[in-house]
Amino acid sequence: MKKLFAALVYTALALGANTALADVQAAAGLRDGSMKKLVFHDSPQATSTAAFQLEDGGGEVTLEDYRGKWVLLNFWATWCAPCRKEMPMLSALQEQFGGDTFEVLTLATGRNSPEGIKKFFTETGIDNLPRHQDPQQALASQMGIFGLPITVILDPDGREVARLRGDADWSSDSAKAIIAELTGQDTTGN
Repeated sequence: MKKLFAALVYTALALGANTALADVQAAAGLRDGSMKKLVFHDSPQATSTAAFQLEDGGGEVTLEDYRGKWVLLNFWATWCAPCRKEMPMLSALQEQFGGDTFEVLTLATGRNSPEGIKKFFTETGIDNLPRHQDPQQALASQMGIFGLPITVILDPDGREVARLRGDADWSSDSAKAIIAELTGQDTTGN
């Protein structure tokens, strides 16, 4: 009986893994325009366990706290011109798709004062994204973040499935189709 149960559990896990892999492979096929820079990994990769600071001194968390949903993790800085350009698009993506299955997580890495981050968000009209910080670049360095912006897509198990170096048009039909495919939503976020 134990062998039958183990076989059923293994089969269910394998089918679930294959479904998730199929979703990632399908999403990779939707890249167009600036989304062609989004590199999907052959297999999911482990991420860092380093802590980062919640906005406004709200304590520390790790990426483990975001398990259970797809996460678009954007590393940025207040001095980064391409970051200023793409942040409103990331905000719109959160507005459209954010919820139980997806979240845009913004993380200011390096020297970014809380006041400077608030000013950046005000100037760019952002009010729905977090102002979290990685001031010592612990998470960024453990995840191999060199240069900004860099965006990483994490699966619901907290593993990195894709990475994009530089800025991109996150308001494009391609970006929306990729997020919709991964999260099982339609391109309107439903």
